[in-house]
Amino acid sequence: MKIAMFTNTYLPHVGGVARSVKTLEDACRAHGHEVRVIAPEFDGQEESPDVLRVPAIQHFNGSDFSVQLPVPNVIRDYIQDFGPDLIHSHHPFLLGDAALREARKMQIPIVFTHHTLYERYTHYVPLDSPALKRVAIQLATEYCNLCDEVIAPSGSIARLLRERGVTSPILVVPTGIDIRFFAAGNGRQFRKTHGIPQDAKVIGHIGRLAKEKNLVFLAESIANCLKQDPKAVFLLGGDGDDRDEILATLRHGAGRHQIHAVGKLTGQNLADAYAAMDCFVFASQTETQGLVLAEAMAAGKPVVALDGPGVREIVSDGENGLLLAGDASSASFSDSLSRILHDAELLRFCSEHARHTADNYSTERSVRRVLHSYEQLVEGYGHLGEVDLTRWDRLLSGIGVEWDLLVEKMSAASAAVMRTPATKVHFD
Repeated sequence: MKIAMFTNTYLPHVGGVARSVKTLEDACRAHGHEVRVIAPEFDGQEESPDVLRVPAIQHFNGSDFSVQLPVPNVIRDYIQDFGPDLIHSHHPFLLGDAALREARKMQIPIVFTHHTLYERYTHYVPLDSPALKRVAIQLATEYCNLCDEVIAPSGSIARLLRERGVTSPILVVPTGIDIRFFAAGNGRQFRKTHGIPQDAKVIGHIGRLAKEKNLVFLAESIANCLKQDPKAVFLLGGDGDDRDEILATLRHGAGRHQIHAVGKLTGQNLADAYAAMDCFVFASQTETQGLVLAEAMAAGKPVVALDGPGVREIVSDGENGLLLAGDASSASFSDSLSRILHDAELLRFCSEHARHTADNYSTERSVRRVLHSYEQLVEGYGHLGEVDLTRWDRLLSGIGVEWDLLVEKMSAASAAVMRTPATKVHFD
């Protein structure tokens, strides 16, 4: 098959969606399929004939995201030359709109992965408000219903989408990870490189250091734990706008020698960082899956986390970690963290079961399900592929998709002034 993937975030951007797209892209190629990616320009990007970089505004609104500029003809020519059998969209706006346009004009199937709870990221947009959050919910819901199939990374998200009114078929497929890669990290070497004592109890967290990740709460919880145990240390991987506030919070209760902020981690350094930890901590309430949880578990690391979407599917309290209520206090979180660090039997038990849990999130297992879905959709569109589309056919398709996108935007705009069935659904 020939597969075109449209995404608003892609390497070298560091984040779950970018890594998810790259993992799927590489796995599809490993199975013998041709893949092309359409993504915005990013600082430090590598050039590839398999990736169309669309001109974009860098660091939009002070964030680490890029926002594409409208260049429809560039995308049209690239896609027409490639001639995909299927398009996979990874966002419901910007390049997501371009993905839908091209799929409709070429009369090929389009799949959409609902990676993110978009309403919880509106603080990146000027004039953030409850009305804007409703717009984000309605926009994503309407977009789902314009696609042939929606992939949900977890059962929680699938249930949410159905309750919000998504009628397109929904397939639950978590993002896959390379189990062997994350299981083979060199923790001893990582500790040596970063001056972390070999006998220290290492609490770890890796991810974007952004507001929506609830990291100030996490820092408060860890600071309490470090204060009680001077031999414990915190390993923080990643970067972002909240970095300084997180470190300031940590330093209120911990010594500087207990805090190791190592910046962005990729490749072998990422696997080694997980291996250097004794447990992984997580407090985000905005996840659709929580990819880093599966990565940490593949390295045999138990997780201490707050209950939330995308988390409860993977963290089982008392089995592969400790799962606290979503509204738990920082003191409770700190107590649970101290418990697992100092109960050798519990740590060993949870570590063993963490590895077993990670097996369910292997790249091979996830990609097989996605490819099977692709094949069924392409087969269903097979009769259309036998018809030579005229310019008139493409014009009619183009008018149709523009009308659908206009209706989608109008529906989303209406959600700014009145609650819709989709925006009334409560999710936690």
